[in-house]
Amino acid sequence: MQILSGKTKIDFLGKRNIALSFSALLILISIFSLYSRGLNLGVDFTGGYLIEAGYTQPVELDPVRNALSKSNYSDALVQHFGTSKDILVRIAPREGVNSASISDDVLSVLKNVSADTVEMRRIEFVGPQVGEELREQGGLALLIALFGILIYVGLRFQMKSAFGAILALVHDVVITVGVFSVTQIQFDLSVLAAILAVIGYSLNDTVVVLDRIRETFRMQRKGSASEILNLSINSTLSRTIMTSVTTLIVLSALFFLGGEVIHGFAFALIVGVFIGTYSSIYVASNSLMMMGVSKIDFLEEAKEVAEIDDMP
Repeated sequence: MQILSGKTKIDFLGKRNIALSFSALLILISIFSLYSRGLNLGVDFTGGYLIEAGYTQPVELDPVRNALSKSNYSDALVQHFGTSKDILVRIAPREGVNSASISDDVLSVLKNVSADTVEMRRIEFVGPQVGEELREQGGLALLIALFGILIYVGLRFQMKSAFGAILALVHDVVITVGVFSVTQIQFDLSVLAAILAVIGYSLNDTVVVLDRIRETFRMQRKGSASEILNLSINSTLSRTIMTSVTTLIVLSALFFLGGEVIHGFAFALIVGVFIGTYSSIYVASNSLMMMGVSKIDFLEEAKEVAEIDDMP
């Protein structure tokens, strides 16, 4: 990296093949994990009971699982919730059984596991039909958001730039969801909301870079496509870094201090900010290079806009 007169001169496009291989590897891992392992869907999507309980001392999970299994709750999923003193129990929906009966049974089992005092913190229930509806509506919301962005970007830029922006968005969503599949962190409605926020963040960052690329292509009379793309990315680099760093500071505070309830939400946004920043620099610009972008593309776009403006 060179810094002259306060301006960075980094050859981003010189590493485009490495970036392409890295992105392809991440996408392949994400798709394979989604196909083979799927997502650890929360009660919001699967339906069932979510029970949070707290002990006065750290508790081991295996004895809790064994005790629940012997009490006709073999399908129960048990995990620590924030600390080793708090546990979260997920149980599939059961017909003809109300939540009060479930909570009493589970609390009785938990008391028998340890001599410590057990406190029932909360119990939530989502019916299987409601969970299925939420899953369908959540997926539909994601598709509508992507389709709306496709229309906006298609009108905002010429076709090659629009394709690069959409490719960057798909890249970010697939990898972010893939991280949840690989790590098996619970995927619930709050995480889906974070994915939608990642789409907005990534699009904003990509549009800034594409705007500068368009301006630079029209202003620069000399230079190859890779040189102009590098100049454009470097000129927006300080803005990109400052935006990402300040956003990550807030998200890190949410992740470490916000509690377990928003842990997945903050984690999804942190991953999305990293991937979104990377894609705005490498994926969108790399796609322009692969499509053979040139100054003519942007001059033709400017001509079309001028003709529209001159119409009565």
